[in-house]
Amino acid sequence: MHIPLKLSVAISNNVWDKKDFVKGIFYRKSPLQTKQDRSGNLPLARPCVLALMIATLTALPTRAETLQVETTAPFESPADFTPFPDAIAEDYILGAGDLIELEIFNVPEHSGHERVLVDGSISLDWIGNVDVEGLTLDETADAIATAYAQYLKNPIITISLITPRPLQVSVAGAVNRPGSYQVDFAGENGSDIEAERRWPTLTKVLQQAGGITQLADIRQVIVERAIGRDGIQTIQVDLWNLISSGDLGEDLTLRDGDTIFVPTVAQVNPNEVSQLAAASFSPDSIQVNVVGEVNNPGVVEVPPNTPLNQALLAAGGFNNSRAQTGSVDLVRLNPDGSVSQREITVSFNQGINEETNPILYPDDVVIVKPSSTARFSDSADGLLNTLGLFLPFLQLFTP
Repeated sequence: MHIPLKLSVAISNNVWDKKDFVKGIFYRKSPLQTKQDRSGNLPLARPCVLALMIATLTALPTRAETLQVETTAPFESPADFTPFPDAIAEDYILGAGDLIELEIFNVPEHSGHERVLVDGSISLDWIGNVDVEGLTLDETADAIATAYAQYLKNPIITISLITPRPLQVSVAGAVNRPGSYQVDFAGENGSDIEAERRWPTLTKVLQQAGGITQLADIRQVIVERAIGRDGIQTIQVDLWNLISSGDLGEDLTLRDGDTIFVPTVAQVNPNEVSQLAAASFSPDSIQVNVVGEVNNPGVVEVPPNTPLNQALLAAGGFNNSRAQTGSVDLVRLNPDGSVSQREITVSFNQGINEETNPILYPDDVVIVKPSSTARFSDSADGLLNTLGLFLPFLQLFTP
């Protein structure tokens, strides 16, 4: 027989006998019940309802019988609100701005999407506000189940993460723009993260911070992460494995509040410079200074791994009437704070090599010296200019 929905909720667990059922219908308090009738006496309408219920109960099965109860179809999330996979969200810590899905088994009318409020709580039917900030999804489900236990018998609660809040992380150490960054869940080319279901990663945030510097020690990147409400976890990441072997497991997925520190190395390994400069978390460009006898002297912005010859061309090339085209001086600030200077023979016919066409580092200075002819001309001009200053004075003594 068909049992009304209100009655089916009372016997859905198939463990109450008929006495329990009558008691549950007439004496169990609900959150919506008013404060009237505290004397325990039934109102005038209740005897009529009781008579109807007794007639209905004669047809109900006992404990030993199988009860077929008509239930409502399970609650389904809209396609636009697909939960994050459990493997990704299992250690997620909830905070203000998160959108979650609450599902109460067999109670779909009180299931749905809930936004974590600015005070770290969610507002639910019957039980009011529940503080969930700092809790994992499983801990949140337990807290809600405990709160609903006074109204529902053995409530089964499932919590899923729908849309995480933007992450706030800080970056310090050997990066070009250290500071605090808000990282949105946005996919490539502006697509919504809900379509791609990906967390922001360590390399993406390093790229947002301007990339690593030449002195970065990417083998010992430190990430500090809050665990629960009081704990701190320290994670060491070796990004060199990501570059050399393509191990995506080293590209750590970040969480809100993470602190990233990139240490520095005492000495740069020249054999690793090219690979490091080509990494996605290195700067998109570097600045070098080309001064002296070129057509456009000054700061030149070039891609990483740019050789000397390309930087000279980016500065407009040699000033052919004045430049010494056979060699240039390269001045470099070393990691230990010292400054080195060496003369490099220039040959535009050579490929990249350390002797004649080395790869430039950020803030290198390339000095193009004047030719001997230009130096003689400059000396002669200087002498003539000096004489020009004295000629009017000498004319005073000329008869």
